Amino acid sequence: MYAIVEIAGQQFKVEKDRKVYVHRLDAEEGAQVEFENVLLVEDGSDIKIGTPKVEGAKVTAKVLAHVKADKVIIFKKKRRKTFKRKNGHRQCMTQIQIEAINA
Repeated sequence: MYAIVEIAGQQFKVEKDRKVYVHRLDAEEGAQVEFENVLLVEDGSDIKIGTPKVEGAKVTAKVLAHVKADKVIIFKKKRRKTFKRKNGHRQCMTQIQIEAINA
């Protein structure tokens, strides 16, 4: 059984007991969170597709940790102009574990 769910503006394919990194959520570590923007639910041969979301379906997850992603280097250069800029960025992420898919 899996579901396509929208979390923090992005779509994820989730299954029970799978760990997923999503954009930073406003929840404490160890807290339960529920996502109701379920776009598709597949259970064996039964597939429910939402228009735009499946009614009554929700995904329950547990917040494991708040972490930062790997550093992304941004380098800008204009040739023959002595213009160089080097910058880095680390996105704040939340690691969640999917506990249940209710359809």
